[in-house]
Amino acid sequence: MMIALVRQLRLEADRVMSVRLTDPDGRPLPPWRPGAHVGIELPTGLTRQYSLCGSPADRDGYRIGVLRERRSRGGSEYVHSFLRPGQRLRITEPRNNFPLVAADRYLFIAGGIGITPILPMIEQVGARPWRLAYCGRSVDSLAFLDELTTHSGHVDVFADGNRLALTALLAEPRPGTAVYACGPESLLAGVEEAMTGWPTGSLHLERFAARPKPVLPNHEFEVVCARSGRTVTVPVDRSTLDVLQDNGIPVEGSCREGVCGTCQVRVLDGTPDHRDDILSDAERVAGDRMFVCVSRCAGSRLVLDV
Repeated sequence: MMIALVRQLRLEADRVMSVRLTDPDGRPLPPWRPGAHVGIELPTGLTRQYSLCGSPADRDGYRIGVLRERRSRGGSEYVHSFLRPGQRLRITEPRNNFPLVAADRYLFIAGGIGITPILPMIEQVGARPWRLAYCGRSVDSLAFLDELTTHSGHVDVFADGNRLALTALLAEPRPGTAVYACGPESLLAGVEEAMTGWPTGSLHLERFAARPKPVLPNHEFEVVCARSGRTVTVPVDRSTLDVLQDNGIPVEGSCREGVCGTCQVRVLDGTPDHRDDILSDAERVAGDRMFVCVSRCAGSRLVLDV
């Protein structure tokens, strides 16, 4: 964790606030690439993850966008109601579970606050062909529209009754096109359904919350901690992360929903039961890493690099 200074707050749209964070001593901040996020520890003790939505070339400050959730669990409500310029916050260095891959062309799909990780991607693709479909309930709710006006030939806005038709947008598979989507679960589920005929690896998603899943049966298993020289047992009613932390084994955790990537560990032996919303199908098959806040063991024993 490092200390950041709240330099500026700005209302970007209805219920969307941007926050600019800088080093208190004016030093350059750690570098990052499009798709990265930071964890922010609020004075209330809550830690929340926010996508970086400024320019990676700007080492003087980070920008995040925060939607005031109607059913806030405390994070967005604090930012909108109580955060002020001059406050100091503890933040993590940038992490990236949503990297921009090389492709011939790009299609970006953003729903509401899902525009935040997409903005720096648009900057990075440069002259390569791309389009953005940006949707929301109203134009007033769409943040950073002013920054997108310079790309007017590439951006389609769907709001105020003008609905985005995913089946039409994604009906024709386009080899060589990388599709990046971020937004509410209803949008992402629709994108996944519409792209069933596309080449494997075309779709890249980032979720802000875990998608609904069926309740899966758990069984007890053993975790061998290779670096710590300890072996612990994970019972049916505890997460791997909780058991590791309770036994003094240093593993970070934040969202506890399998979406932020903070608790990633390397798997040295055994087969993980992946329950996160981060890994691709190919990464799940590889089985060389897992997110221990939600994922478990498919067998009776895991060896982890902790």
